[in-house]
Amino acid sequence: MLHIVNVVRICAVTGRCSFEIASYLGHNRATFGVPRPCGQTNWEKFVIFEIVILAMIAAFLGMRLYSVLGRRAEHEEEVIPKGFEPGEEKTPMPAAPAPVAELPSSDARLAGFPPAIERGLHDIVAADRRFDLLTFMEGARAAYEMVLEAFWRGDKEELKQLCDDDVYASFAAAIDQREAEGQTLENRLIRIEDTTVHSAMLDGKMARIAVRFVSDIAAITRDKDGNMIAGSLDDAVESRDVWTFSRDVRSDDPAWLLDETDEG
Repeated sequence: MLHIVNVVRICAVTGRCSFEIASYLGHNRATFGVPRPCGQTNWEKFVIFEIVILAMIAAFLGMRLYSVLGRRAEHEEEVIPKGFEPGEEKTPMPAAPAPVAELPSSDARLAGFPPAIERGLHDIVAADRRFDLLTFMEGARAAYEMVLEAFWRGDKEELKQLCDDDVYASFAAAIDQREAEGQTLENRLIRIEDTTVHSAMLDGKMARIAVRFVSDIAAITRDKDGNMIAGSLDDAVESRDVWTFSRDVRSDDPAWLLDETDEG
């Protein structure tokens, strides 16, 4: 393409214009001295049109370049979470566990007793960490009902499982005497009013806890002919008993046995 430089000279005398055209290829400069009116020629219009086209192309390219660079800049300005490498998945934080109300410890349940009982209970807990006073009292209450009902109906097998040898022998002897006389019992346990720890101690390897039971019992005794010879089902009698339960703290067997009965 031939690059042309146009130089406009204005004649100071005539006020007319002349053009000098110099070739980029180095040709001799040609001067057209033909006087022309100072107006736009077709060549000037072409040059202006070319300049306008080039300006539009430059503006278009500038807009495209801005759009590309602008989007890239916005992409690069995105906030990247700290502490994570590219492609690393974010591990959700575990939810904080809901607060759980603490149950009273076994030691806390031993408070409030007379010093001798509290000391005995602490000795038992120290020797047997599985011991729980509340569980023991529930078991003692159940054993009280089972032993009474087994004795009243004369069930020696069940009594043998719940009592030690000495207490079982006493119950079995009373049952034998009753059967020899032809008597039967029709007793009923109406309710247990109260259960409290009467004493507690650790005797070597044997833990011994005495429990006082206050209960209402309706009792009837009949002879061999079925005649009622004692008691009444209409009037319940208050009974106070102190039963002592024992257990070897070194044994794997968690069962407590009844080893003594007294009136309380």
